[in-house]
Formats: sequence, C-alpha cells, structure tokens
Amino acid sequence: MSSTKLPAEHRAPFIQEGTLAGTPLVSVPASGGGSAVFLAQNGFVADSIVDGPGLRCTLFVQGCPHACPGCHNPATWPFEGGVAAEPAELAARVAAQPLCAGVTFSGGEPFCQAEALAELAARLRAAGRWELAAYTGYTYEELAAGTAAQRRLLSFLDILVDGPFIEARRNLTLRFCGSENQRILNVPKSLAAGGAVWESAARWVKGSR
Repeated sequence: MSSTKLPAEHRAPFIQEGTLAGTPLVSVPASGGGSAVFLAQNGFVADSIVDGPGLRCTLFVQGCPHACPGCHNPATWPFEGGVAAEPAELAARVAAQPLCAGVTFSGGEPFCQAEALAELAARLRAAGRWELAAYTGYTYEELAAGTAAQRRLLSFLDILVDGPFIEARRNLTLRFCGSENQRILNVPKSLAAGGAVWESAARWVKGSR
C-alpha cells in the first residue's frame, strides 16, 4: 500500500459538490488502468474491538465536514492530506487478517468518499466473509436521499451508526455510540422497509458496555 500522501492531483481537481449540504465528495478517475478511484485514508487498525462487536478491521478516512465539538478524532477533519489507497489494496489488507470478523468504515466522514468505499465494500461483500459497518455524521434519511454513490455504499452495509456526535448528549454507557441521538441501524431491513430500522441484535445494542 502506498505510504505517500494523497497527491494534489488526486484531490482538489476532482472534488465534486454533493447533495448533502455541499459536502465535497472525493472521486478520482483512473489513469492507465487500476482502480477507478482512490480514497484518502487517515489510518487502518487491523484489530479493533471498539468499532463494533468482535475483532474488526477499521478504516479511518480523511476529511469530515461535520466538525462535531468534542470529536475524539479531529485530525481527520481536513480534506487536505491523507494517504492514497486503492480499494483493491485495502481489500487485500483486510483479507490478510484471518481473525477479522467485521470491517468498519469510520473517519472522518466515510460518505464523503462514497465512490471509493463502495468499490471496497463490493469487493468485501463478494468475498462473503465480513460484516460491514459504517459510522456517519449524516442521518440514514439524508443518505437514502443522497448521491448515487452514497446510496450504493449504503446498499453494501449491514450496520449504519448514524448522526453527528452531540457533546451535550454524550453517554459513556452506550454501546458503540458516543451520544444519545445516534442510532445503530440494520441497513438491509431499513432499505426493505423504506425507512430507518434499529438493529436488535444484542451483540450491537446490549444496554451498556
């Protein structure tokens, strides 16, 4: 995987305006083969136990428009910077972790890089080995009405933890959430129902940590 910063030509010239409050969406056309898109990665953790149940791989993307007060990862806010990563490279990195049972997309704001993450999610879904989850500062309703790439990424997920972190509603007893406004949603059931459906599995929503 590349250890260099995301080149400038892979950033600003290709930023498009999304439908969600003018959110920048990073989309990088392929040049001479390879993946159709790159993403700006902030970090990768191969053995997380805090971003969902079980041992998981967590990908932190670079860039977030929400800037939530009290955010635990403000270094991911700037859209400038990050490490260039191709979906195929990241999929291979996940596959190299034999004990990993799930993959979580975090950030930063994953849905600002929906095109690249959808390609990664498609590769992981095709392998059929991992539960796919994502954290987002948007609501499910906003994403369901968002761009085609955002809706495509949503379609590959099992779990969505939605909503911005609200410091005044911070609750340390919540499981896999930071504030009481955030929801843990079952994405396939939500898509089938045409509206948000809470996840009911105890492994995700058991009352306290």
